[in-house]
Amino acid sequence: MDCIFCKIIRGEIPSSKLYEDENCLAILDINPVAFGHTLVISRRHYPEFLDAPPEAMTEFMKTGYKVIGAVVKGTGAEGYNLLVNNNRCAGQVIPHLHLHVIPRKNGDGLRFEWNPRPYPEGEMEKIAKAIKASLP
Repeated sequence: MDCIFCKIIRGEIPSSKLYEDENCLAILDINPVAFGHTLVISRRHYPEFLDAPPEAMTEFMKTGYKVIGAVVKGTGAEGYNLLVNNNRCAGQVIPHLHLHVIPRKNGDGLRFEWNPRPYPEGEMEKIAKAIKASLP
């Protein structure tokens, strides 16, 4: 498989490993948006969040929780961002399930731009109805 994360997991590409267990590997991102930017990577190749079965996601998030605490403590972060990008349109570059843990400090200059806007008349109700109808 050509997936760069699969190659890192197999040890074919070097990485700065922070933590590993039977389900995940945590490494420092080689192009961090903040020092300490960590990637928690599923050992199993799931292209995105919804491709993984619920029990795999439970274990993934348990590992993520452990790693988040270590990143915050180890970097002296005052806060943190958690990001899971799913599919290219949402910013996913590597189609392999992974969580970005980005430590933050007041005044760090890092900004995630949001462009909020209100729903047009009647659209909120229409979308809510469609989502509710799609729930299991």
